[in-house]
Amino acid sequence: MTPKPTLLKIFDWLSVICLIVATYLALVFAPTELVMGQVQRVFYFHIGTAWVGLLGFIFSALLGIVYLVTKDMKWDIVEVAAVEISVVFFFITIVLGAIWARPAWNTWWTWDPRLTTAAITELVYVAYFMLRAGIEDPDRRARFGAVYALLGGLSAPITFMAIRLFRSIHPVIIGAANENQEKMSMSGDMRVVFFFALFAFTVIFIDLFWNRIRLGQLQEKVERLKLKVM
Repeated sequence: MTPKPTLLKIFDWLSVICLIVATYLALVFAPTELVMGQVQRVFYFHIGTAWVGLLGFIFSALLGIVYLVTKDMKWDIVEVAAVEISVVFFFITIVLGAIWARPAWNTWWTWDPRLTTAAITELVYVAYFMLRAGIEDPDRRARFGAVYALLGGLSAPITFMAIRLFRSIHPVIIGAANENQEKMSMSGDMRVVFFFALFAFTVIFIDLFWNRIRLGQLQEKVERLKLKVM
C-alpha cells in the first residue's frame, strides 16, 4: 500500500480532536434540557450520526450509477466504503435513539414511522453485504452491488421524510412541523453544539471513508492476484 497522504494524516488527527470537542460540548457545555433532562444530550450524537449515515447511503446510490456507466472497478470500491461506514454510523443512530426513547417515551422501541423506516434502511444495507458475499466474480458482484445500492438509496430520503409524510411522535428537528407534530426548540448554546456535532461527524466520516477506500484498493489487488493464481 502507498504511504498515507499527509492530508489524510491531518484528517486522522482532526477527527479525533473534533470527537473530543463534540463530546465535551454535548456533555458539559450544552445546557440541560428542561423536559428530558440529561438524556437529551445524546441528541447531538444521534443527529450527527444520522446525518452522515443517510448522506452516505444517498452517495452510495450515486456511486452505483457512476459504476454502471463507467464499469470502472474503482467506483465499486468507493461505493462499498460509503455503504460500510454509513451502516456503522446509522446503527449508532438507532442505538442512541433507543437510549433517548426510553425516558422520553417510556419504551426502548416503538413502531413509529421514523423508527420503522430507519430499521428497514439499516437492514436493507446489511443485506447489501450479504448479496455481495454470495457472488464470487468481482465484476458481476460490482454490477449487482451497484444496482442494489441504487435501489436501496431510495430508503434514505423516505426515512428522512417519514415524520412529514406520516403521523409520528418523533420530534421534528429540521424544517417546519405540522399541527400533529412536536417541534424541538433549541437555545443558542444548543444550536452551537448541534452544528458542531454535524461538522465533527462529517469530518470523522470523511476520514474513515478515505481510510476504507485505501483498504478496499488493497483488498481488490489481493483478490485479483488470487484469481490469477487460480
